Amino acid sequence: MNVDYSKTPLTSIYGENCFSEAVMKERLPKSVFKEFKKVQVGETVLSLEVAEVIASAMKDWAIERGATHYTHWFHPLTGLTAEKHDSFISPEPDGTVMMEFSGKELIQGEPDASSFPNGGLRATFEARGYTAWDTGSPAFLKADNTGLTLTIPTAFVSYNGEALDKKTPLLRSMDVISRQAMRILKAMGNTSSKRVTSSVGPEQEYFLIDKEYFLARPDLMLTGRTVFGSMSAKGQEMDDHYFGAIKNRVADFMRDLNTELWKLGIPAKTQHNEVAPNQFELAPIYSSANVATDANQLTMEMMKKIADRHDLACLLHEKPFAGINGNGKHNNWSIATDDGINLLNPGKTPHDNAQFLLFTVATIKAVDVYSPILRASAASPGNDHRLGANEAPPAVISIFLGDQLSNILESMAAGKPVEALDGKMMEIGATTLPDLPMDMTDRNRTSPFAFTGNKFEFRMVGSTQSIAGPNVVLNTAVASILDDFAGRLEKASDVNAEIQKIICETYRAHDRIIFNGNGYSPEWLVEAERRGLPNLTSTVAALPEFIKKDSVTLFEKYNVLSKAELESRVDIYLENYSKQINIEAGVALEMANRLIFPVVSEFSASVAETIMSIKSVIPTADTAAQESLLDNLNGQMECMLKTGINLGKEIEAALELDEDLLIQAKAYREQVVSAMNDLRICVDALERSTDKQAWPYPSYEDMLFNI
Repeated sequence: MNVDYSKTPLTSIYGENCFSEAVMKERLPKSVFKEFKKVQVGETVLSLEVAEVIASAMKDWAIERGATHYTHWFHPLTGLTAEKHDSFISPEPDGTVMMEFSGKELIQGEPDASSFPNGGLRATFEARGYTAWDTGSPAFLKADNTGLTLTIPTAFVSYNGEALDKKTPLLRSMDVISRQAMRILKAMGNTSSKRVTSSVGPEQEYFLIDKEYFLARPDLMLTGRTVFGSMSAKGQEMDDHYFGAIKNRVADFMRDLNTELWKLGIPAKTQHNEVAPNQFELAPIYSSANVATDANQLTMEMMKKIADRHDLACLLHEKPFAGINGNGKHNNWSIATDDGINLLNPGKTPHDNAQFLLFTVATIKAVDVYSPILRASAASPGNDHRLGANEAPPAVISIFLGDQLSNILESMAAGKPVEALDGKMMEIGATTLPDLPMDMTDRNRTSPFAFTGNKFEFRMVGSTQSIAGPNVVLNTAVASILDDFAGRLEKASDVNAEIQKIICETYRAHDRIIFNGNGYSPEWLVEAERRGLPNLTSTVAALPEFIKKDSVTLFEKYNVLSKAELESRVDIYLENYSKQINIEAGVALEMANRLIFPVVSEFSASVAETIMSIKSVIPTADTAAQESLLDNLNGQMECMLKTGINLGKEIEAALELDEDLLIQAKAYREQVVSAMNDLRICVDALERSTDKQAWPYPSYEDMLFNI
């Protein structure tokens, strides 16, 4: 419901449904709260005694607000979230009930959940799966039509400890980058920081359309995108929607969305119209990677729920409409210490400069060396429609640094003078960098991985994707480079000199990944190939990169993912790719054969009747235009039927290849998708020729310009 902020200030509702640190501090004994903070930073293990006190306080807080159930909330490999609800009740012999919630129930659950995809990590008859409380992410009250449920963010693992979810490897990767970054900081003389956290701010793009139109389109309901649809006369070419005035109906939706997110303690900050008609964006303030991942999953869920309240449908698919911009999720990534030092902030002192440059070149090297798995982390069936489509980054990974920072690093690597603030030649650890303002150059929206002042923005991530996967890769890849750097610094007799050497050597060896130009241009693809940068153009091409030797070595070395866990994920994602394309192809055939063909046949017959009626009255009348229309309709219908038959054959052929998931996925990518595109050309041509009132589905014009 809408909130009148003149009567109900935002500060009074913010976090009211979140068991935040402030709530814990208020409700827990000081000794228990202090012990819990040690658990959060990894200084000690959570004891059952402490858990009992926290569980009791958490239960009381939830029940006071009307909750009757609790759930361990986790992120299975479907990319969605999952939950099983248990009530607080505990029956008494006299027929009454007590409301109970133990420390053991807080720490660990056994949801079974054996039907979730596991890629061979456990057999169906081995049903045991366990959820374990993520103490770094606050519990919250989740509202639905049944009331409020105490929701506890957890990791989900098998009986033998294998990760069955997206949260577990993310938590592991956060520990790894913290350890390696702390080694660097200690070598540089930092004695105050105790932990380093990867921080993320994911910008979420989405479309809103009238729910009536959504329910009238089987393709949108079943696949999230339109498999057919002729572009309207107007699209986004006028740039009149971007940052435009927000319409009242959308503003009402945004107000409700913000209210629900703020109640959960999710810091929704920025909202605006995006480039395409009826497209919008929401951006939060940064939080730790695990909290940001939880918040983003909740944000997507809330968008759909609240849109429904307003008789709207929220479309999160990467490319719901052909011919206009799709949806991305810009993953803004940085690393910071527990005492507030952003390690990617240039700063204003010599020490900060050295630190910034060292962590920056570590990121550059990590992205260059591990670009194939970074690309694979953003691979999905939906993103295949978006990447490289002149409104999203290309499939080639490159880094945008901006001219000023690029020139500084290039000069240092070449041994040329870099002018410091005092006009002298820059010396690491002794002089300061020239000022690097937040917007040191025009923002490059064509770059997949851009430095934007004090963070890197990974723009390739798809709008429906969990941000866990990309951040697992980023954290682990950068940690591996920091590990090498730390080893050198720990042995160095002159740390500043060694830092300067590392920066120069690293940039010289990996400057091929730096590109500040137009990533959309065909010339860049040629240049990228000349530089030896991989161009993994599809999900099917990218996913196998996870199980190549270097990738397995990386993840196993730091205990983030085992070979078996990596192989399971590749199998799951390949199978998901094939299933998704199979659904899209099936929907396309259904729509073409069962509604479009009958409707167009009837319209064609009416045109023929019109011609005959005219001829019967005026035998000499010129009906060439009507006859041409009839001829076109018949030709296009023949095209639709033939391409439909071919699509059906390609689907059947792909289904027969289920013994090898990669071969099957390739068949869907190369044969089925191609056959779908052929069918779409015929159907979209028919839409342009058929009476709009007779066409069986809402048009792009209806969906994109009516809210």
